[in-house]
Amino acid sequence: MKEKIYNLEDRTYLFARECRLFVKTLPKTLSNIEDMKQLIKASGSVGANYIEANEKLGDRDFLMRIKISRKEAKEAQYWLKLLRDLNDEVKHESEELIEEAGELRSILSSIINKNRP
Repeated sequence: MKEKIYNLEDRTYLFARECRLFVKTLPKTLSNIEDMKQLIKASGSVGANYIEANEKLGDRDFLMRIKISRKEAKEAQYWLKLLRDLNDEVKHESEELIEEAGELRSILSSIINKNRP
């Protein structure tokens, strides 16, 4: 992910897409396959829950969806770290995605803090 996108729906989409492209480069070992499945689910869920938050049914629903999105970003970061630590050949690519997951978490945390009742 080269330049930063400021539209969060687009940015979360690109994060999920980049995670999917990343897993295509990994060896298909048993542990990688299971970790890749988890990463794909979590990375896609960041954006899906953010989109749902924007279609909120109320303030509490909005806050809950943003919190879920933040949780999924944290989970994606976890799977990325595992894949990084077990696959030396992709350390650089995984570091960029780990950093992006952390930035998404920070942005989502900021949204939560600004919208607390």
